[in-house]
Amino acid sequence: MKLPALRFGDLVASVPIIQGAMGVGVSLSKLAAAVANEGGIGIISGVQIGYREEDFERNNGEANIRALKKEIQKARALSPKGILGVNLLTAINNYKEMVMAAVEEKIDLIVSGAGLPKDLPEFIKGSKTKIAPIVSSGKAATLITKLWDRRFSYIPDLIIVEGPDAGGHLGFSLEELNAEDKPSLKERVKEVIEAMKPFEEKYGRNIPVIAAGGIFSGKDIAEYIALGASGVQMGTRFVATEECDAHVNFKQAYVDSKEADIQIVKSPVGMPGRAIRNNLMERVEVDRVPVTKCYNCLQPCNPKETPYCISTALIKAVKGQMDEGLIFAGSNAYKVEKITTVKELIQELIAEAEIAMG
Repeated sequence: MKLPALRFGDLVASVPIIQGAMGVGVSLSKLAAAVANEGGIGIISGVQIGYREEDFERNNGEANIRALKKEIQKARALSPKGILGVNLLTAINNYKEMVMAAVEEKIDLIVSGAGLPKDLPEFIKGSKTKIAPIVSSGKAATLITKLWDRRFSYIPDLIIVEGPDAGGHLGFSLEELNAEDKPSLKERVKEVIEAMKPFEEKYGRNIPVIAAGGIFSGKDIAEYIALGASGVQMGTRFVATEECDAHVNFKQAYVDSKEADIQIVKSPVGMPGRAIRNNLMERVEVDRVPVTKCYNCLQPCNPKETPYCISTALIKAVKGQMDEGLIFAGSNAYKVEKITTVKELIQELIAEAEIAMG
């Protein structure tokens, strides 16, 4: 059986895979364009995207806006006909300005999590840009959709349900993540599909639900399609590709990792994250790493109390400084065996999924 296309609005992705955004700098124009060229949806991470700009440290906000525009332009040049998106955390301090910059560049899709993107429909008004909130439950999906419906007469073009096995920041408490009966992505996906039905009826259109977090193989993709999801979002698998924008040391850290190396970490943002254990993670378990430069990037972060600067740690990781960097990764990163190409990876995933679908 053939994998179904992912349709939302006037856009059709022939491969129902959204490449998850990974920042700082792990998924930029090169990776996003490669995924889009294979029929999936390529996503650029907007988190501190301007880290290579000369004025990044003294002019953080403008450097990030400038770099975001550059990366969208580069991705579009590499993939003129592909579907390209950006992921912008609701928690960033210049959220509206970053969204407006992406819309100005005619980005196809904006994905937003790390809080509820309450005003996002207002920012894309009059454009063709589609929007997708990231949620972790049916309750959160209902809340944001009701809000958008009431305030803007708009519903999500897609909705991404992220489970507890994702990499990076997680929308669950430590208690939930450590519980024996931790939240099930399958149950959450079913919840969200049900929660969207009244809105689909009201607006006379489908709201595709995308499963995310811990999805690793084509067999996993087939299971979520069978469950009623319209597609999946995958991040971890795309790190160990030649086109991934991170340093080769970052990719190799995935290949070299063991299951015991993947751990829940304390993030300065106030929510749990998942990363590969290294010297930095061991150090912050016993002491804080003083913040010498604050980028004023995230709303919940207090530089006087934070265990370490997350921007500095992520930038060091993407540049290949593995001992000092924060290596965000999904729960299945240890299963990655080699560095491949995006084309080979997507072909492998499609073949596995179609065999599993029968």
